[in-house]
Amino acid sequence: MPIKFEQFWQSEFLEHEDVAALTRQQMAAPFKKLLDTATDCIQAGGKVFFFGNGGSASDAQHLATELSARYKKDRKAIAALSLATDTSALTAIGNDYGFDYVFARQLEALGKKGDIAIGITTSGNSANVIRAFEECRKQGITTVGFTGATGGKIKPLCDILLNVPSTTTARIQEMHITLGQMFCGALEINLGYIEQEEPKAGDSLARAG
Repeated sequence: MPIKFEQFWQSEFLEHEDVAALTRQQMAAPFKKLLDTATDCIQAGGKVFFFGNGGSASDAQHLATELSARYKKDRKAIAALSLATDTSALTAIGNDYGFDYVFARQLEALGKKGDIAIGITTSGNSANVIRAFEECRKQGITTVGFTGATGGKIKPLCDILLNVPSTTTARIQEMHITLGQMFCGALEINLGYIEQEEPKAGDSLARAG
């Protein structure tokens, strides 16, 4: 049966807008906590780890690069890395220890007290992210969950939880990358590496103000 295009087009955008509005209303406090914690971490010589599976692995690579390379403008590099990029590590750990340990083992090798681990899992139930956060608990690494709905099984292991108020995987992923890029932009400003730009005439913030 052919797609009912107009219905599909409108419903996808409306759901996205609803989830974005709820995220804006509900996630400001944990986002600010993440920003403040990450600022202290980087200023103390720590680093930020990102990891996840599938699309979340891509988000992890994307966001780590935004920090270690650049986001909007040239500035001092920020210590961040993705644990989802090293195929030798992933396959060796998966083969020797099991896939549940692909992130935990890397954190055992690379992490230290005061670092931050951002685990991205739309369900909150990814076993390898849970194992990674259990390893973080041993080392004194701050755990940050990017999840959806109620937070899933990972919720009790999160020092900071950004659980997008949705059960639709696509909408959760859309908010994860939005929140992630906002985090990168806010962090480089908070660290004093770039100046915060004032809203321009016609921008939504200018209109709202």
